[in-house]
Amino acid sequence: MIDDEATNRSRGPRFEDGLEVRRNVMGDEYVVKAFAHAANTDSAALQDFVTDTVWGGVWTRPGLDHRSRSLLNLGILIALRAHEELAGHVRGALRNGLTRTEITETVIHTAGYCGAPAALAAMRVVQKVLDAELGPLVPEVDTNESKDR
Repeated sequence: MIDDEATNRSRGPRFEDGLEVRRNVMGDEYVVKAFAHAANTDSAALQDFVTDTVWGGVWTRPGLDHRSRSLLNLGILIALRAHEELAGHVRGALRNGLTRTEITETVIHTAGYCGAPAALAAMRVVQKVLDAELGPLVPEVDTNESKDR
């Protein structure tokens, strides 16, 4: 869990809501590691800020569901080439209901707007996560083609 001593730091009013959303999307293990890694460093304040402002202020807004927000995040992170964040958000997108095909199509879609190098680099990250979370892609067998042979 998050270090109780850290609660003495100044946290914004949406921190608890943000923490709940962040855990639901990214997974408890991811969030615990993020806070533990930042504990007793200058980065701790940034973890609090992101949890309060991004997760508590943006992700809790009405108007878009978490699935839609995950889809947007994938495109944004690919465009920014923020690969360190992309893997976690691919896992979050899966938790929020995006399918393997939708995630792959998102990467392909970014190729047209962000360029092939950005999409290719992103797909390397995405593929590792999809394989780890869902297993390797199993090609579908075309039963009509099999009958013709």
